[in-house]
Amino acid sequence: MDAKTSNSRHSTEDRIGVLEELLNERYSARAFLPKEVDRATIEHVLTTAQRTASWCNSQPWQVIIASGEAKDRFRKAIYAEASKGLGDDYDFTPPREYVGIYLERRRESGFQLYNTLGIARGDKAAYAKQALENYNFFGAPHVAIIHTNEPLGIYGAIDCGAYVSNFMLAAQALGLGTIPQAALARHSGLIRRHFNLPDDRRVICGISFGYADNAHKVNSYRTSRASVAETVTFVDV
Repeated sequence: MDAKTSNSRHSTEDRIGVLEELLNERYSARAFLPKEVDRATIEHVLTTAQRTASWCNSQPWQVIIASGEAKDRFRKAIYAEASKGLGDDYDFTPPREYVGIYLERRRESGFQLYNTLGIARGDKAAYAKQALENYNFFGAPHVAIIHTNEPLGIYGAIDCGAYVSNFMLAAQALGLGTIPQAALARHSGLIRRHFNLPDDRRVICGISFGYADNAHKVNSYRTSRASVAETVTFVDV
């Protein structure tokens, strides 16, 4: 008989199996159906993600969910700024440089996207056009903005990162597609002004979500993952 945890009617094998399935299924969707997600399902995602562990149980994440006309107004505002090359005011310093294996993984991911869309390698104009789709939220009917409290610093941001992951897993479990977007945080000033956020709020990222368009070719590829041997060092003595 399978081992069972003390507080669950499901076996350990079943529980880890479901988690593995969700992690393996989840991907960054870049094309969505226009169908909106009902409020009860969105709230189910949020209630589940709220169980995320945090430093001293501070639960520093605050979430804005823009839908319908509100999403369209926000989309127009942020797309206009991005398309003019304005913004570039991250609240958290972005990576200074990708080197070595990190650069290799970044390039692999990017070329998978471009190859799937038929964008020729080195076509910088096409790269830029595709990047702007971040600000159309890839056609998603909803976008979440995750922000935190400035005095909590990097640890508040780390907690929010865990929340983002759990948000996406909960959405996946409920049949939704998601894409986390650091690109939106590049326009943190606009986001604060648009949503009337206090000056002490710091934007982590956005998450566009809805029902993924599984027939669209952009959603057909999957990124690779490093092996445990490449990322973990065991120290026993």
